[in-house]
Amino acid sequence: MTLVAAVACGLALAAFDDVDAIETPEARAVAQSVTAAELASWGRTHGDAGALIMAARLLAEVPVRPGEGEGGEPILTPGRLLDEAAALSAGNQPLMDAIDRLREPLTRGVQSSPFGAGPVFTVKQLRAREAWAFELDARRGEILRVAAIGDGDTDIDLIIRDSRGSILCRDGYGDHYPVCTVSSGAGGKMRVNIVNRGDVWTSIQVLSN
Repeated sequence: MTLVAAVACGLALAAFDDVDAIETPEARAVAQSVTAAELASWGRTHGDAGALIMAARLLAEVPVRPGEGEGGEPILTPGRLLDEAAALSAGNQPLMDAIDRLREPLTRGVQSSPFGAGPVFTVKQLRAREAWAFELDARRGEILRVAAIGDGDTDIDLIIRDSRGSILCRDGYGDHYPVCTVSSGAGGKMRVNIVNRGDVWTSIQVLSN
């Protein structure tokens, strides 16, 4: 199975109760960010600087907005991915030239994007085996997409429940980048639970539309 296909399958693990719900540009942005994270992980595993450069290009298209409450700098950024790519390039000049070309527009930020205002992000540090929960208001008639992008040290579980406590989506398949896609239906409160399944603390960047 290809990387893109694997990510698509992950995004398909959803609970849809309203087939008329629309997918907003911001929801698509969450999906593209997860694709970038998966591609970057593959690049690290295979020592492939080109994969990290491509991941940075994907991520550079996505604007993000800080959420309320606990914050911090994003742990997954185009600049950091390019730093990793440079370290892996071993002085390969064509790769370094590609990195330099991509760095220049990054200093100006996202000038235009097909992803609207972009997803909201929050950064959280979780101790070993620690769980964290928060509520959000899902907008009526829109697909809700939530991703928890970890730093790669531990496996992370992601669960979304409705206001009655019923599970709408669970991604607990032992990876670092769980993502849930659900139909908001009539809208309203939803509860998101994120669990660090590892024996060490980890940083998690949560994205949602």
